Amino acid sequence: MKIHEYQAKEVLARYGVPIPRNAGVASKPKEVRDKVAQLGGKGVLKAQVHTGGRGKAGGIRIASSPEEGETLARQMLGMLLKTHQAPDGLKVEKLLIEEPISIKQEIYAGVVPDRVSKRNVLIVSARGGMDIEAVAAEEPEAVVRLPIDPLEGPHDFEIRQACYKAGLDPVLVNRLVSPLRGLLNAFVGVDASLAEINPLAVTEDGQVVAADAKIELDDSALFRHPDLAAFAEESEEDPLEAQAHRLGIAYVRLKGEVGIICNGAGLTMATMDAVQRAGGRPANFLDVGGGAQSERVKTCLGLVLSDPQVRGVLINIFGGITRCDEVAKGIVMAKNSLEVKVPLVVRLAGTRAEEGAAILAQEGITPAATMPEAAEKIVALTR
Repeated sequence: MKIHEYQAKEVLARYGVPIPRNAGVASKPKEVRDKVAQLGGKGVLKAQVHTGGRGKAGGIRIASSPEEGETLARQMLGMLLKTHQAPDGLKVEKLLIEEPISIKQEIYAGVVPDRVSKRNVLIVSARGGMDIEAVAAEEPEAVVRLPIDPLEGPHDFEIRQACYKAGLDPVLVNRLVSPLRGLLNAFVGVDASLAEINPLAVTEDGQVVAADAKIELDDSALFRHPDLAAFAEESEEDPLEAQAHRLGIAYVRLKGEVGIICNGAGLTMATMDAVQRAGGRPANFLDVGGGAQSERVKTCLGLVLSDPQVRGVLINIFGGITRCDEVAKGIVMAKNSLEVKVPLVVRLAGTRAEEGAAILAQEGITPAATMPEAAEKIVALTR
């Protein structure tokens, strides 16, 4: 689950990471005017949407007076902010109003899990304020990674060594230990899947503050953090993804035309690859889950068909806990009740696959013996 910058900064502040003084968020121009006045008459207005690159897209503006703050807010609130991460645009519904800071240097700091080393990794770079993926691709030596011992955590000297390797000024290094440790503690403390400060700013007067922040939370751990679960905002999500979340379905909407329903994340991704190789484009990722009953299959198919881009659906099931005859019943239920008007191709293998195939044959649904064959058939039918 993504949370907004102002919420991420609230979390970081709990763990001792310095943040710029702010007057909170506002959703009306008059509120922005009042909040800029609270900060002494000058303020930075920052659009609160789940995307990076806001500054280049006009999502960060500086007001030199309360009146200018109100004027800028009228321009920003309600605008569709388009960035490289959100080319379709996200509607700006609220603004964070912060005190301006004079930045001397920008540093990147982040924490992510590494599946190879099976450890959390602290990432530091002197190239802050930029897309870290681009920096890593163009100048890999500029990005330093510090795997974190899960029992002892990093010692201060290890954090300092990482900063030295990143080419940061030795005079500055000692001042970075505390905010970087706070970032690490926040990552673990809230069960995050990503915690990022970009930039971690060094001001002209030598202070170190989190000028921007991004935190993504592990959905599976939200039961431990009801205060953070309250941060969820469906308005920031794709409506179909939001609906899937409410239904407990693992679904991600993509930009293709072939709807995909499988059981198991691995099989789903392999099926997406097969569709791509056959010349098609997956419209979604959907893992129906293990042991799925017919009603759930019907619900999943209805969700996939709600996407107007979908011109055909490939259902690929490997029966283990999931019984293929139950899946077939769900497909038939959906076909009859939803008035499915796009082609369906179904590949069943494993537990009660023959019984499932017999059920589908009575309804005239296109079968396939293998995954590549299924991918080729559905791509041909959607052209």
